[in-house]
Amino acid sequence: MENEICHDGSRVFARLPVKRNELSLIYGIVRLKGAYPTAIVPSLDEWWIDFAYSDYRFSVSTQYGDYWFHVRDVNCPEEILKMVADHFSKYLAQR
Repeated sequence: MENEICHDGSRVFARLPVKRNELSLIYGIVRLKGAYPTAIVPSLDEWWIDFAYSDYRFSVSTQYGDYWFHVRDVNCPEEILKMVADHFSKYLAQR
């Protein structure tokens, strides 16, 4: 689990290689039971997708060929972060 604190106070807790497009990633959010997208900011070179899960706010951004997973509350329990990271690791590996 990563622990990089960003300028906005959020924590980058996982980086996964981009293996699917961002629209497919939105479907991956919906497939995480209890999660739902809250905002989508598309761009030609970088996307941001915000979602809620288990009373915490998350973001996924595309940067440098990876999906960066952020959590807004740096005190989010590690088991929730692991659940999110594991879900997307498995989802992105599927074909």
